[in-house]
Amino acid sequence: MIDIQGIQDILPHRYPFLLIDRIIEIEPKVKATGIKNITINEPFFQGHFPEYPIMPGVLIVEAMAQVAGILAFRSGAKGNMVYFMSIEKAKFRKPVLPGDQLRLEINVIQQRGNVWRFSGSAFVGDNLVSEAEFTAMVSEKELKNA
Repeated sequence: MIDIQGIQDILPHRYPFLLIDRIIEIEPKVKATGIKNITINEPFFQGHFPEYPIMPGVLIVEAMAQVAGILAFRSGAKGNMVYFMSIEKAKFRKPVLPGDQLRLEINVIQQRGNVWRFSGSAFVGDNLVSEAEFTAMVSEKELKNA
């Protein structure tokens, strides 16, 4: 298990964009499972939507990517930043609401050099709420615009 302090030691993300609270399972180069506790205090609920607060789908995918980043770094990836290269097959099946606990299950599909391909599934209880495949690059430093 990796608690929030351990996560902050690995990822550069901070509030309000650190979207995972705990890693409950990790098998380097294979899979990881993370937890995000959803509370009404999340800053995105102020505008998404005030009358019916739901977690934005893009932030669910970002939470998956943060778990994937932990997995990559714990698998020996060298660098301090992880960048999306592609997001594919994203599906959003049920809304994620305040009070839910999001379980993010990530699997490595492929890894070549500093490029990783993952599949991710997000669950609330036993219900699949979102899934996606994504590719990310681990880098030693921030990329500069050309």
